[in-house]
Amino acid sequence: MAITDIKEFAHLTEEDMEAFGRELDAVRRDIEDSRGEKDAAYIRRTIRLQRCLELGGRIVLLGSKYRPAWLAGTALLSVAKIIENMELGHNVMHGQWDWMNDPEIHSVSWEWDQTGPSEQWKRAHNYSHHTYTNIVGMDDDIGFGILRMTRDEPWKPINLIQPLANVLLAATFEWGIALHDLDSQKELDGEQQKRFWDSPSNRAFVRKIGRQVGKDFVLFPALTGPAWKSTLTANATANLVRNLWAYAVIFCGHFPDGAEKFTMGQFETETRAEWYLRQMLGSANFEAGKVMAFMSGNLCYQIEHHMFPDLPSNRYQEISEKVHALCEKYDLPYTTGSLGKQYLLALRTIHKLSLPDSWLRATSDDAPETSSERKFRTGDAPVVHALRIDPLTGKRRGLRSAIAEARVSLRNAKKEAKRQARAQRDRVKSLTA
Repeated sequence: MAITDIKEFAHLTEEDMEAFGRELDAVRRDIEDSRGEKDAAYIRRTIRLQRCLELGGRIVLLGSKYRPAWLAGTALLSVAKIIENMELGHNVMHGQWDWMNDPEIHSVSWEWDQTGPSEQWKRAHNYSHHTYTNIVGMDDDIGFGILRMTRDEPWKPINLIQPLANVLLAATFEWGIALHDLDSQKELDGEQQKRFWDSPSNRAFVRKIGRQVGKDFVLFPALTGPAWKSTLTANATANLVRNLWAYAVIFCGHFPDGAEKFTMGQFETETRAEWYLRQMLGSANFEAGKVMAFMSGNLCYQIEHHMFPDLPSNRYQEISEKVHALCEKYDLPYTTGSLGKQYLLALRTIHKLSLPDSWLRATSDDAPETSSERKFRTGDAPVVHALRIDPLTGKRRGLRSAIAEARVSLRNAKKEAKRQARAQRDRVKSLTA
């Protein structure tokens, strides 16, 4: 079962939690108080860069019937679409730049270059996902409704094909997100039983599809005249590249080992400090330089984004240093790794959980992709943990140390089981000799 008591799981007392929350509130205030012209210049510069890249790509694609022009135009357009999707659309619609009071760079007015309407995405993502982050049964982003990503969800025969479903989701990620957001919008608005055209959500969805398909696959190809076919394939390729990159970034931030899952019981009594902790323990980062961080919309800092989703993305690196320091102070895990490693861990979960539970060894209390406070119990009774002081180093010892100790115990138990098995085989051989 997923985490039901985050304090017990994190080895923190009430006092620890309150102090942890106060320190993170201070981080938020520091960033809010220091926002200014440098941040505003950053986002305006990013918008100019994105528009120049797209314009340049569109111009080059006028000669797209020639392969060098097709390659150059497609590359420029792909980069432009990634920046618009990740660093602009996603972050602007989170309200990260609303403090500027610029109507052109505001979460209310921004419409992104993607199939789904921004209003539906904001309702499903900003509200549902960021409120119920990784709460099983409440956060539909756990697998996006088509992938089983935790053992807390019952296995179904349809899960056998989820490795193939994952490939399809990656290639058509904007459509998968759009349909996911549409379902969430209709459910929240009580429109599930309405006829198709009686649903305002359906009508908004169809209008947005018309604009997107018309722009990428009718208007711009037509503007290139005789090269319309090659321009159409260039636009389709740019969309595919953007989809694959967005998919990889999102999966690396949500589904590697260490991104924990939670129960509704945890949410019902949750304090602000516990909310911070749930966001941190339920997310994962990946290591990136300046260029990759920019191209990922700074979602290589997914932990910081989930803790402070409405603070400017260009400040996440600064925030990450403070969050990392707090993890050291409270001996909490800070889940990160290379992009390749984080994705391979997520991919392993996708393939592993496509199989029935009877084929798997671990449980939802102690599995690589999810665990609970029960993994630390010696009996059924809850344990109130406090941060311990290591007598040798003087450092606090909490969840991170407990996880390391549990891994050592597991390895030792496996070694002992193998030793006993060998001893048993040797006894059988000696008796039959």
